[in-house]
Amino acid sequence: MTTYRPYSLISVLLLVASFTYAQFQNVMISNQNWPNETSIYMNPKNTQQLIAGANLNSFYYSNDGGHTWGNGSLSSTLGVYGDPCLVIDTAGYFYFLHLSSPQGNPLFWLDRIVCQRSTNNGLSWNDGSGIGKNDPKQQDKEWAAVNPFNNELYVSWTQFDAYGVADTSLKTNILFSKSSDQGLTWTDPVQLNEVSGDCIDSDNTVEGAVPAVGPDGEIYVSWAGPAGLVFDRSLDGGLTWLDQDIFVSDIPGGWDYAVPGIYRANGLPVTACDISGGPYNGSIYINWSDQRNGPEDTDIWICRSNDGGNTWSSPIRVNDDLPGKQQFFTWMTIDQSTGYIWLVFYDRRQYPDTRTDVYLAVSTDGGSSFQNFAVSETPFTPMNSVFFGDYTGITAHQGKIRPIWTRLDGSDLSAYTAIVDTLLTSVPEKEQIPFATEQNYPNPFKESTVFSFKLRSAGFVTLKVNDLMGKPVATLIDHAWMEQGKYVKAFNASDLNLPSGVYYFSLTGSGFSKQQKMIYQK
Repeated sequence: MTTYRPYSLISVLLLVASFTYAQFQNVMISNQNWPNETSIYMNPKNTQQLIAGANLNSFYYSNDGGHTWGNGSLSSTLGVYGDPCLVIDTAGYFYFLHLSSPQGNPLFWLDRIVCQRSTNNGLSWNDGSGIGKNDPKQQDKEWAAVNPFNNELYVSWTQFDAYGVADTSLKTNILFSKSSDQGLTWTDPVQLNEVSGDCIDSDNTVEGAVPAVGPDGEIYVSWAGPAGLVFDRSLDGGLTWLDQDIFVSDIPGGWDYAVPGIYRANGLPVTACDISGGPYNGSIYINWSDQRNGPEDTDIWICRSNDGGNTWSSPIRVNDDLPGKQQFFTWMTIDQSTGYIWLVFYDRRQYPDTRTDVYLAVSTDGGSSFQNFAVSETPFTPMNSVFFGDYTGITAHQGKIRPIWTRLDGSDLSAYTAIVDTLLTSVPEKEQIPFATEQNYPNPFKESTVFSFKLRSAGFVTLKVNDLMGKPVATLIDHAWMEQGKYVKAFNASDLNLPSGVYYFSLTGSGFSKQQKMIYQK
């Protein structure tokens, strides 16, 4: 457990003020297989290691803090059917939890939750273990948390008596299970909710169960449904829970709402707890979005409890723009080295139409106030016909923050992150620089790859490919004058008869130079 570090008021003000002016490098993680509904997690013992996932079965891994990514397709005899959730335990094992569809057989669609484990930083995964199989019922919308004090895994999810059926005799319930052997076996599920929901998969369905761990190993879970936003807890490792759910807030307009240009939108809650040891240690936070201010003004909200969930604050508005714009698809995490609360969400405050940016918000005062800033370099325009999934994601530790989101360019979906690094004592490390690069894609590559870079001012630019010893093997741009804007340049290694190995592409110009590694595999 990282020890909390105190900060002076001046350093906090410097940290918050600097976000308004900083620009952050965007990195495309993948544009293959239409990635959406993204999840990401950072190893708190090694912040260079990250793992990410996207619908339906894509996984990604990075060993350099998110600047470059490898990727693969997850497979299991239990099936892989979306809702990716990534976590890591204290031994350094990554876990990818998802829905099931054994052998693609629709008769067993969503018959359990699946947990697959990687012991080599996400390079490969075991076949997985099943959680909550209860034929003919469906298991959906899972999320997981790791107890850092004993390494137990906790999972909560929604069980449908029959998914999507309007019969009022059929119900949804929130279930919980845990593993004490690093995801190999799981306890029999227990029901958490007092009030059941319907099976339509809308406002009156109970969903959004995200577990969180307290400073003494408490387990906290909240969800949305016909009773509004409610909360439950266990003080004995998940053996027993409250007899009555605790009401947190209403959700005006419901958690299933419409946003222009989005195929499906929801405001399901995310639960997190501060275990940093700082001044807000033990505070529980629930983050969601709703349309209490009208269908043209979706907002991001947070509630907090300072007494173990017995009582809750009134909803606090996170987005700090003027009323009347759309903010949606929120996710939350806590940097447990500082106690800072970080949120990511889509945001349309700058535009009169459906152009969409990605914003982060940070609170350094236990959720009392938030500073917002854009992290996407350019907006994108979604379309109703394209499914974006149901959530974004964010992970943070030791001042390194990595959001993940889906964007649409033309007809192509892609998964992105941003490199947001802050000095723990003052300001973001990212300076205002005249250019930005993305990792070549694909990487590793077999024949050809593509370089993308953005110039924030005009100037002379050189783009070369060098071998491992620094010797140039190709010059793609030779001291050419280029105007401000974004550029894409293809490189075909097979035309040069290059051997397989490690190469570097080098982008240089007036006052800047950037070199990044890439791998060529024939």
